[in-house]
Amino acid sequence: MASTKPDTASGTSGGGAGTMKHSGGPWTSASGTAGALRTSTEKSRSGLGPGHDGVAAGAAGFTSVTSLKSVLKSWEERLAGVRDECDYLEGALLKVAKEMGETETAVKSSFEAVPKARGHR
Repeated sequence: MASTKPDTASGTSGGGAGTMKHSGGPWTSASGTAGALRTSTEKSRSGLGPGHDGVAAGAAGFTSVTSLKSVLKSWEERLAGVRDECDYLEGALLKVAKEMGETETAVKSSFEAVPKARGHR
C-alpha cells in the first residue's frame, strides 16, 4: 500500500506532510496464489488423458468418441494456456514485490540522509 495522505493526527497538511508506506505482502501473496493455481491446473490437465483411457475401446463404433477426443484436446490446450499464464504471473508478481521493496528501502534511505530541520514549522 502506498500513501502520501497528510498526517491529520498532528494537524499538518500539504505536500510532503504525509507518510509513504508500502507493503510487498499483497504482491507476494498474489504470486503465491498464481503458483498454486499453476500447480493445480497442471495436475488437472495431466489427469484428463488418463481419465479417458479405455473410453475409445469401450465406445467403439460410436461417433461420440471422435467428439470426445476433440473436447479432450481442447481442454488440455486451454488448461496448458492457463498453466503457462499462471507461471508467467507468478514470476512477474514476485518481480514487482522485489522492486517495490527495493524502492521502499531506497526512498527511506534518501529521507534519512536529509538533515532534519529543528525549530521550523
